Amino acid sequence: MADDATRIDQVRLHTLLGTYSNTKALKSGAVASPLVAFDFADVPVPNRGFKPMVRQHVYDCGELAIGTFLQARVAGVPYRLLPVTVMGRGQLHTIAYVPERGPLAPGDLAGKRVGVRAYSQTTGIWLRGMLQELYGVDPESIRWVTFEDAHVAGYQDPPHVVRAAPGQELVPMLLVGELDAAIVGDTFPDPRLAPLVPDPDAANRRWAETHGGVPVNHMLVIREEIAARRPDVVREVFRLLRESTAAAGIAVDDPTGALRFGVEAHRRSLELIIAYSYRQKLIPEQIAVDALFDDVTGALV
Repeated sequence: MADDATRIDQVRLHTLLGTYSNTKALKSGAVASPLVAFDFADVPVPNRGFKPMVRQHVYDCGELAIGTFLQARVAGVPYRLLPVTVMGRGQLHTIAYVPERGPLAPGDLAGKRVGVRAYSQTTGIWLRGMLQELYGVDPESIRWVTFEDAHVAGYQDPPHVVRAAPGQELVPMLLVGELDAAIVGDTFPDPRLAPLVPDPDAANRRWAETHGGVPVNHMLVIREEIAARRPDVVREVFRLLRESTAAAGIAVDDPTGALRFGVEAHRRSLELIIAYSYRQKLIPEQIAVDALFDDVTGALV
């Protein structure tokens, strides 16, 4: 009877969450809770779930790119942010060029055509901000070529952004010279590509050491109505992600690590991504970091 009562009282959350080292224990059930159960969505690549999340609100809880969350917040999408990084990474290794087409350095990008899946993509936001800070490249001096619209409905790209013609693809355009560089992600899909940033791994380490940690990419969100009614559920979800991360042998209190917990551990990264998003015309105004959280989420550590 006690087990039946536990099951009846348990809150079940339809959840979008990728399978990473830090989520494996949670998704396998090795880390579990009598208060919260998760119905994990069958989405092979989590970013494919971002548009349904912010447009149709199909998930109760899950990971969401921080750039998308900032736009969604402005649009009034009913999710609250938890100070949990589900996925963080250095970004300077993700932009590529083709050396056989001639030399190109990050400082040479003014006036060039650079491809990115979507202008609102969080990796693109970080890269544009980093290129401006580290190499003096004004993002508006680049012609950004995109292939998808924003996750959040209604957003219009600024004038220096153009859409590739239907049927065109990012990597083939880069290889034939229709693009000078492109943000292609962690793994380059063709051996003819090379990192635009020299020694990008070292550059990523320096950035983390001097800018408040590894850039945040995906953070955790929960449906607003659940957060308002059940702060105990919010606290439990936070605890479970922290415990699952620790179960993978990952330090949860590393102030410069890729996976961090609590507002203060995220503050500098959030300040940067907010500033970059505003400068790049993705959000209409600067947002204070503390305004992203409420009394419950802001106290999570």
